[in-house]
Amino acid sequence: MSSIQRLFKHTFVYGLATVLPRLLTVLLTLLLTEYLPSKTAFGEVSIIFSWIILANVFLTYGMETAFFRFRESENDNKVISTGLISLLGTTIVFVALAFLFLEQIADWSGKSADYWKWVIGILAFDTLMVIPFAWMRAQGKAMKYAVIKMVNVIISVGMTAIFLIWLQDLPAIAQFLPADKVELYFIALMSASFVTLLVVCGIYFRKWDFDTVLWKQMLRYGFPILIAGIAFAINETFDKILLEWLLPQDTATAQVGVYTACYRVAVGMTLFATAFKLGIEPFFFSESKSENATATYAMITKMFVVLGSIALISYTVFIDVIKRVIIAEEYWEALDIVPIVLIAYLFFGIYQTLSVWYKVTDRTSYGAWISVLGAAITIGFNIWLIPIIGYMASALTTCAAYGLMMVVSYVLGRKHYHIPYEVGNMLLYLAISIGSTILFFYGIREYFGPNTWQMYASGIALALLVSLFILSRERTFIKSLLKRS
Repeated sequence: MSSIQRLFKHTFVYGLATVLPRLLTVLLTLLLTEYLPSKTAFGEVSIIFSWIILANVFLTYGMETAFFRFRESENDNKVISTGLISLLGTTIVFVALAFLFLEQIADWSGKSADYWKWVIGILAFDTLMVIPFAWMRAQGKAMKYAVIKMVNVIISVGMTAIFLIWLQDLPAIAQFLPADKVELYFIALMSASFVTLLVVCGIYFRKWDFDTVLWKQMLRYGFPILIAGIAFAINETFDKILLEWLLPQDTATAQVGVYTACYRVAVGMTLFATAFKLGIEPFFFSESKSENATATYAMITKMFVVLGSIALISYTVFIDVIKRVIIAEEYWEALDIVPIVLIAYLFFGIYQTLSVWYKVTDRTSYGAWISVLGAAITIGFNIWLIPIIGYMASALTTCAAYGLMMVVSYVLGRKHYHIPYEVGNMLLYLAISIGSTILFFYGIREYFGPNTWQMYASGIALALLVSLFILSRERTFIKSLLKRS
């Protein structure tokens, strides 16, 4: 099987592993927006999840990427054991300290300790699954990875549906559970994480071979990844926290709920970027010693831009359909942020493909500094603009941060690890796709009105024109790609 064919296969399966669970998560978002008692309750869930994402980065401290890096040159069992023992030890310390200071965490965050005690469990179980899932990806067990991820989400969605919709009709069970629906949701998530850990924990029972020297090397390699991860988490989630802090206190949490719900309508581009990242990260390292590595990396990036540009305008045309299956109607008021978030994730996906230069050359500190730059933009622009234009500031800032990271990564990559990207064509496709997206959503859609046949006819025609233009220009590239795969 050729390397390109292997990449396509893994990206497709990881895409299923990402898309199918996220489609169920879409149902979960609809459940939460429909059955949580208020926008404020959904806002509280959103804010706590922002802290979960930040905490996950600290608890894994770059160990997943370090695992991929060192298994190329070290004994597999030694790398696995060292990573497992490191994360197990730090997780035990975290759980002990978190429960010791549970009330202080609740007071500082303004969120109930009853929520945090379940969140601590979620964080611990998810951290302990990092190396087992990385091992599956490294071994090419993409289908197993997909199935387990799917089971996790099925349990989450199933238990959430039972707790939020039918629990009142099950008094024999309800008497043992809290009445607060937000707390019930976190119980459902922790249960799913616990069951998933049981499924993948077999790797913990192999013979351990902890290597102190290797551990220090993995920590040194992972530290810039940790910094980059913190910065990425800030780019990804800190806007919700800043919205809570900077908007008027009586409406802030509800506004976070509305913003988060509409942010999730952009799930399509998020899935595309995430699936591509999961497929290419192991591929980057496995291809790094190939004679044609740089040409292959350029081709992958161009492929992402071509597909992403078509996906952007196509997805935008159907936002008014997609919104109905993702969030309750009372949350639609923030829908204007969706095209901006879609563009932001297109930029983020391109940044992920461009990041190959610092990963394969062990210059991960550059990745950290690029992400820190993005985080500085996120914090600074949000603080400046949220009091002026509310949650629209957060969407625009996310787009600006990822766009800047993309550009800076390209400029630095040219200096340190030259890859022959077709910059002119990629910029042309991005300009046409983004311009058409803005024209349709803020122009054509506003002129004809949402959900009208004229709007859909105009949008579909525009998406077809953009797609045909890009595909006709790249027909030779596509044919060569299909032959290689």
